[in-house]
Amino acid sequence: MTERVLDTVPHSSIAAVERATGLSKDTLRVWERRYGFPQPERDTAGDRAYPSDQVERLRVIRRLMDAGHRPGGIVALDMSALQALAVPPEAQTLPARGNSHTSDLLACLDLIQTHDAPALRQLLSQAAARSGLVSFVTQLVAPLTTAVGEAWMNGRFQVFEEHIYTECVSRVLRQAMSGIPVAVASGMPRVLLTSFPGEPHALGLLMAETLLTLEGCQCLSLGPQTPIADIAKAAAAHRADIVALSFTPVFAARALTSGLSELRALLSPATVIWAGGSHPSLTQRALSGVKVIQSLESLPQHLSLWQQGNYSRG
Repeated sequence: MTERVLDTVPHSSIAAVERATGLSKDTLRVWERRYGFPQPERDTAGDRAYPSDQVERLRVIRRLMDAGHRPGGIVALDMSALQALAVPPEAQTLPARGNSHTSDLLACLDLIQTHDAPALRQLLSQAAARSGLVSFVTQLVAPLTTAVGEAWMNGRFQVFEEHIYTECVSRVLRQAMSGIPVAVASGMPRVLLTSFPGEPHALGLLMAETLLTLEGCQCLSLGPQTPIADIAKAAAAHRADIVALSFTPVFAARALTSGLSELRALLSPATVIWAGGSHPSLTQRALSGVKVIQSLESLPQHLSLWQQGNYSRG
């Protein structure tokens, strides 16, 4: 069999594809043999190299698997067929009926699609000023982020559009946080926020940091993809009471459970681990020594429980 030679299209190594999709190297090799996809080319060293369009297709497959589809029924499908299985545009996540942010959400989606980033930032800034940060984060940014992900999955948005949205929201949230008076409330925890290597998405962490800062917590963000040993060292150095982590469905399930177990063993027993995000493993299995945060709205409740004591282990 003649190997496909590397062309000029951007390519990713198998390790990079594993990080981007949450699909293990073994899974990628098995699918290659069993279903004829993916079809990697070879670099000058003879290693597998995956074109960007195949990586995007693998990301859609992974999201469909998280939604309940079996690999045997979807891996061999082309991109258009995969997108047809995804959430249709009319079923995109919207705020609850009567929510004042519904019109803002729809307007944001239109501005993303028309590539008007300045207008998007202005709309988001005005919504934050008008409604307050708590409502802005929980009632607009959270459902809007879900809707943007769904729009990407069904082919309405491209990856660059999703990235522009993330950058716009991040800028607005950081600017809003800079205006919060620096006053750590008595008895509130010190919270360290980050994600594991292979989990590049940080918007959930930024939303959580915003709400925790409003509650009077002392927050320290390490940004995404911090090595587990370094998370433990940072927690010790800054005397963190809570380590907050975020996981999206693209993160490998085995890496999630093993990483949390490793981190739990490295941290002081008094340091709480919070794990939040949309990864299905967070609700499908018990995670020893970990508190699962199922929604941003539940953060005040968890803070109250922490203040009451006896909350150090999961």
